Amino acid sequence: MKIGKTFNQLTKREYIHYIDNYKKYTDFNTLGMYRSICENEKLALEDRMEVRDYAHTVFEKTFTFYQLKDPRTYFDLITLGMELTVADERQVWANIRMNQEKILSDKKIKHRSFGMYSKHNCGYDNCSYNGLMIKKGSRLQEDHMWFESDKDEYVAKEKSLKIKKQRKDKHKIIRDDLDL
Repeated sequence: MKIGKTFNQLTKREYIHYIDNYKKYTDFNTLGMYRSICENEKLALEDRMEVRDYAHTVFEKTFTFYQLKDPRTYFDLITLGMELTVADERQVWANIRMNQEKILSDKKIKHRSFGMYSKHNCGYDNCSYNGLMIKKGSRLQEDHMWFESDKDEYVAKEKSLKIKKQRKDKHKIIRDDLDL
């Protein structure tokens, strides 16, 4: 079966019905459902929060993974109905970043190409590269996932070259010392 209408046009009762019977619908998309909760103008704020909480009970594991896949939607959902200061917002983003690192290490995932981090999205509507899958380190990459614990590859490469040069110059340095 198919739902046949977009999620952001549903009522609270319809959301709950589709969440309860999500396995019956071939076009049910959890990320689309979560995004629509924030965008749905038909629902009052309290109803959106109730739908979000109910969806968490069914899709808790999936919702937690959205910290990696789509952190913006995750942020919008957990702060739904809250009045945040700049410091609060920064703290929430710091927590999301910390949880991203924890999820990656727990699942032993080495790459960081998930959701919004794997596609080009420069913000220009007429860009021919929008939505294009990109490789890590590509010039088209707009956003990337990073953590405080990451090693700086550039510094490591520079240090390696410096040590290699010192090894090659070792004989010259010894010869110069003996000539004195």
